Amino acid sequence: MQSGTPSPAPTWHSTRGREPKAAHRYLGYLMLLAVLFLAGCSSQKTIVTRDDGPAIDGNNLSIDRILVMSAAKDALGTPYQWGGTSPSGYDCSGLVQMAYGKIGISLPRTSNDQFHALDEIDVARPGDLLFFGAGSHATHVGIYMGDRQMIHAPGSGRTVSVSSLDIRYWRKHYLGAAAPAN
Repeated sequence: MQSGTPSPAPTWHSTRGREPKAAHRYLGYLMLLAVLFLAGCSSQKTIVTRDDGPAIDGNNLSIDRILVMSAAKDALGTPYQWGGTSPSGYDCSGLVQMAYGKIGISLPRTSNDQFHALDEIDVARPGDLLFFGAGSHATHVGIYMGDRQMIHAPGSGRTVSVSSLDIRYWRKHYLGAAAPAN
């Protein structure tokens, strides 16, 4: 070729030969991002519990744990009331405040404040608190009753009730457990 002579334009064939490599590289990056994203999602905590004996008869439980669970059981059927802290209606943190108040332990008002005020424990025993939410913000709390069940005030239009911890929603939103000390 002489100077001043334009070089031939690239043909579709020469360009097309490079596209699959770029597409494969792009696809590889997308797959890597997807794997990293899914790995981040799988880091949710597992609800780990330990039952020393049947929670119903109180074997192997302290009197304080029995009293907390008894107070929560007495509230079964009480209507949910947002901000409720009395037998006429409880919200989740109000129920927990009432039950722990029976043994002289004062707790913050909201589930998020309770979550951040208490030391986390690795394994929940009957009478401990279980927190649920997203990130580091607790939006719900319940009292572990043993046998992978908790008592809680679930929400508007419902009543204080027992729920299984094996329900997908609770497993997905679990933040941690705490055991207030007196």
